Formats: sequence, C-alpha cells, structure tokens
Amino acid sequence: MTESEPAAGGVLPPAVEATGLVKSFGGVRALAGADFAAAAGEVHALVGENGAGKSTLIKILGGRLRPDAGSVRFGGEAIELHGPDQAHLRGAWTVFQELTLLPWMTVAENLLLRHEPRGALGFIHRRRLSRDADAALERLGIRHIDPDALVEDIALAERQIVEIARVVIKNPDILLLDEPTSSLGEHEVAWLFDLIRGLRARGKCVVFTSHRWNEIASIADRITIFRNGADVGTYRGIEESEAVTLMTGQRLDTLFPPLPPLAAATPMLEARDLAGQGIDEVGFTLHRGEILGVGGLTGHGHRELFLTLFGAQRAGRGTIRAGGKALRLRGPRDAIRAGLGIALVPEDRKTEGLLLPMAVRDNLTLAILDRISRLGVVRAGREREMTRQIAQALQIKAPSLLHPAGGLSGGNQQKVLVGRWLLAESRILLLYDVTRGVDIATKHEIYQLMLRLVDEGRAILFYSSDAEELAHLCHRVLVMREGRIAASLARPALSAEAIVAAAVREPLVA
Repeated sequence: MTESEPAAGGVLPPAVEATGLVKSFGGVRALAGADFAAAAGEVHALVGENGAGKSTLIKILGGRLRPDAGSVRFGGEAIELHGPDQAHLRGAWTVFQELTLLPWMTVAENLLLRHEPRGALGFIHRRRLSRDADAALERLGIRHIDPDALVEDIALAERQIVEIARVVIKNPDILLLDEPTSSLGEHEVAWLFDLIRGLRARGKCVVFTSHRWNEIASIADRITIFRNGADVGTYRGIEESEAVTLMTGQRLDTLFPPLPPLAAATPMLEARDLAGQGIDEVGFTLHRGEILGVGGLTGHGHRELFLTLFGAQRAGRGTIRAGGKALRLRGPRDAIRAGLGIALVPEDRKTEGLLLPMAVRDNLTLAILDRISRLGVVRAGREREMTRQIAQALQIKAPSLLHPAGGLSGGNQQKVLVGRWLLAESRILLLYDVTRGVDIATKHEIYQLMLRLVDEGRAILFYSSDAEELAHLCHRVLVMREGRIAASLARPALSAEAIVAAAVREPLVA
C-alpha cells in the first residue's frame, strides 16, 4: 500500500452514515461520538481492538441496538431504527461473528427460515424446502454442504458459510459483516471474497470487520480505524504498521515476541500410527518447552486429531504416550488425569469451552472441584484465593470474578479457559485456534502467555488457521492433508509461504 492519506468524500450521499454516535452499557462507554460513512459500490473495512466499538456500531446500523445519542442515515435520510426489521426494509442485513443458527434444525430450515415454501393449506413443503435451499447454495458456489444436514452436525466453518448465505440470498443493498472470516480457512475466505467482489460490482455497500490485516488489505476500498469508541481516521491506503499504531499505540514489529530456542529434547506427548475418524497414520513427538504447530487447509483432520488426543474422540488404532507412559483414553477425564495432564482449549469457546451464564470463578474451577471441595461442598475461601491468583497472573480483565463469563471479551474468555487448565496443573496444552476473533493487542498477550508457559516447562500443541502466526510462534509446524501429516517444517525453512505450499500440494496417494 502507498503512504496513507485521508479519503476524500464523494458527491452522492453515503449508502449508510452514522454521526456522533454515543452508546454506553452501564459504566462502560462503547461509542463516544463516533462517525462513520460507507458508499454504495465499495467495501469499507472497520478495524480496531476488541472493545473499540466496531461491533456496537454494526449492531446500531443493523437495528439491534439503539444509540444513546447521534443519528443514522440511509441514502441521506435520517432513520430511527427500532429493530432489525426496520433495517431490513432499508436493505441493511447483518452477519455476526457469533452464530445465530438454530443447531437442532437443518441447513435448509435455517437458510429459508420465515421464507419456507408452503403448500395450499399453509404447511411447509419439505421436499421443495430442501430443493430450494440446495439451489440457493448452488447459486452462491456452495456445493459441499448438505441442505438436509443438521446444523449441529456440520463443521464450524460450514456453519459460518450458512450464516453468510442466509443473509446474502436476501439480496441486501448494505451488507454488514462482523468478523465473518474468524471461523473460515483460506479456501472459504477466498469464496467469501469472490462473493463480496461480486456484490461490490453490482453497486452494493459492504461493511467488513476483521482482525487479519492481509484480508483488510486485499478486499477493502477504504478503512476506518476505531479506538476507544471513536473513529480516528478513514483511509484509502495505510500501511499495517501505521494502522496498528493508531489502533493500539504499539508498533507492529513487537507483535510477535522472539521465540527462545528449544532446550533438551524431552518427549512429553507422543503419537504413533494414530488413526480414527478424520485422521490416518498420524505420528509426532511434542517436547518439553516446545510449541509445536499444526496447520493446513480447514477440514483435513486437525480438529479430529486434537479431539482424539484429548479423549473426546476414540482412536481406531495407534498409541498415545504422555511422559513415556502409554495412555488408554476412554474420555477427557482420562486425558486430564493422565500423568502430566492433557488439556484442550477448543475452537468454539462459547459452545465447547465455557458455561457463559456462570461466573468467571466457576468456569475457572470446573476441572478442580474435587480439590477445592470437602464432603461435596466447595470451600469458598480456597476457591476465591486460587481464582484470584490465576486471574491476576493471566491479567484477566473482568469487573469481578463473579461476572458472567459470557460478558467478557473474546481474548479474556480464552484466558479463562487457559486458566482453568493451569489450575488443574496440566502440563500438556492443546490450543486450538485460540486467537480466533481476538484483537491484535490481545493476541500479543496470548503469544506472551504461550511463551511463558513453555518457559515453565509445559508443552503446547498449537493449531492456527493463520500461517503467519504458526511461522512466528512455533519451533516446528506439522502440515496436515487428508488426515495425515504431509510435511514437518522446522527453522530456518519454516515460513508462512512454506506452510501454505505444503498444504496445497498434490493429493496424497495411499
């Protein structure tokens, strides 16, 4: 990109515009006089840290929230939105990072919800429902998702695609995308960006948020930067380093901390000829003090490998050893108690990791209730002291430890999950896409935490959908294809380009 310059305004009124927006939640001010404008026929990116006000702005533009002060205009006309339906009438539709699909319903039922084909008596025509959904997916270039599958049975990336498709088939004039790529792999991101370019070519307005700068740089016509609830500038071209400084006050070259060399090779977790659902003949050794990365295209066995190592999925054959001891994992309980203790931080923290309505303190102590209880009664004093210490050590930002976990930012929720396993004294940590959907500053905190954990003698198996992240943070990276280890990359040959190249080479031959 060229040197940054503020973008000039156009002659036509913006497709959507916000002026002087103010929004508070209790004592927290989410927006503090924020301004924003996006034009028809452009992709306009919103960037900033978690808590900078991006999602609050999008919820106001989409009618989900009402501002305390300020105004919203569509096509130059001031509108007071009282709900999403009013935004829909103005052609504005929203895709949220947190999925709104109904998991017990099929893909087709979710896709055509409230617009189902019906027969003469008003009953849903089931066969047409499936056929219409399949045709809608086909028009969007989606051929790998079964419209009759239950949403709860498809992968997280596929759910996100359905969430996007459900909105796009409404033919919105203004498409608000809040972190739509956080669950997607590179192929799915490419599909989405092709879709966005098509919408732009048809004169649609697309507002897009992401924490991945390469995505912003490749798709955005203009970029508005938010910090502390207000906009700090709109640009047609801005270097990543300058944008990060505007967002956080930190220089980009400090984002990835230096990786210390690996000490003596002491095996902590070993897999040999591991096979089962989604994986085949997987073998590797994770050493004490090592961050071992796992990468590759989405859907090639990464999730299944992590679930198998944690005992949440049974292996068909092969062996797993922790600290030299062979394990028989009949469930997660066996992994947690095994020798050095194996812990999993899953990809979807909200549905697979945390109990969102429960307090931070309760989420932290879920794995150690037997240690802090006597005759089935939790010793409150011991629980308070242990959770206070771990929250302080991990710098968990919460109003109090009695605050619901669902009220924390994404990065702090991840810290709660890690803290749970540190309290359980786990020495082997399986971290699955733990930086998904968190801002740059929080990512930096998580990176520092990972280095501190391995410096204390723990070992980390780390999956990320971000090849740059793997290249900078890991001692080695295993690239998976078709459920197997296709390549093992080590420094100095380890790079983002090498990871991507290994992921997309010709299919493996049995």
